[in-house]
Amino acid sequence: MSTTRPEPIAEFYAHLLGWVLIAEPDGAFTGWVGDRLAARVNPGDPAWRVVFAGAEARDLDRGAAVDAGRVLHGPWAPQPRVGEPCWVELMGDADADDYWAAELGWQVRDPGGDFTLYDAAVAGDRRPVAGRLTAQGGWTCYFAVPDVAAAAAEATDMGGRVLIGPTDVPTGVVAAVADPAGAVFALLENPPGWGGTWCATHRAHA
Repeated sequence: MSTTRPEPIAEFYAHLLGWVLIAEPDGAFTGWVGDRLAARVNPGDPAWRVVFAGAEARDLDRGAAVDAGRVLHGPWAPQPRVGEPCWVELMGDADADDYWAAELGWQVRDPGGDFTLYDAAVAGDRRPVAGRLTAQGGWTCYFAVPDVAAAAAEATDMGGRVLIGPTDVPTGVVAAVADPAGAVFALLENPPGWGGTWCATHRAHA
């Protein structure tokens, strides 16, 4: 993510999500959960940026990126621990489906309503990798927490704002939150895997 105040914002997420922070030489901070990197907090305009893993690093259109290397988070990574990314959703219209399918080889699956799933397959193992809601706002990153209501209250106490929820959705209990600088993220309670119930349900019916 990027923010105009890297140190206090990194501390906000560290207290909320249990990250161990490391100050980097370039002025950024990295947040760790055990031996896994959860996020990097860079100087810049307040926003979260989602980076997807690919076979090789390459540039895409503005606002999108693919990174090569081992999978840190996602449907083929270890089960998410508290404080780690556990799901991503795109707030956009159906025009985005063809773009992401073409760029990353995803398959588009619509389970009904305003929600669409993006699937990917590795060696015949097909799993949900992201979702899309018919709304405006770009990509939203979800983080695993044991109690969404408690985490949302703590975020408010530290200067954040709860925008939506806590509320029950097919993936579990969620809340959308803005950090003190205005960057929006989401909290998801006790997901059993990447994408919570979506991932668990898909595996059960694969």
